[in-house]
Amino acid sequence: MLIDKNAGESPIVFRLDPKSGVPPYLQLVQQTEQALRLGQLTVGDRLPKVKEVVAALAINPNTVLKAYRELEHKGLAVGRPGQGTFIEATLGGVGLREQTALRRRLERWLREAAQTGLDDEGIAALINSTLQQFRSREVA
Repeated sequence: MLIDKNAGESPIVFRLDPKSGVPPYLQLVQQTEQALRLGQLTVGDRLPKVKEVVAALAINPNTVLKAYRELEHKGLAVGRPGQGTFIEATLGGVGLREQTALRRRLERWLREAAQTGLDDEGIAALINSTLQQFRSREVA
């Protein structure tokens, strides 16, 4: 996913990973949610028009419509006839300064993990298992 606030009307450009095993519509939803969490999309931003996404990704218009309907169902976006689909709510709760500091520490940790021999899948597995343990202790 690329975010470019200065390129055209929509600040998000979708990308698909055909090897991910995740349905294309869900990849669009996840990329939008990630951009919202990181503050890269904000209330009022327009998502790319369906025809723009179809042309860029060579996918069925119904796939894009399904993603946008899912975002609407979650209360994150709203369609405006003749205008497009716009962000209506955010998921971000952490400021840019805090995110930047956390990202720096995470990048140092990722370098260390890679130096110990962990590949991307090993790093993801370690993060996911640690997060699950953390959440289970939080609930207890």
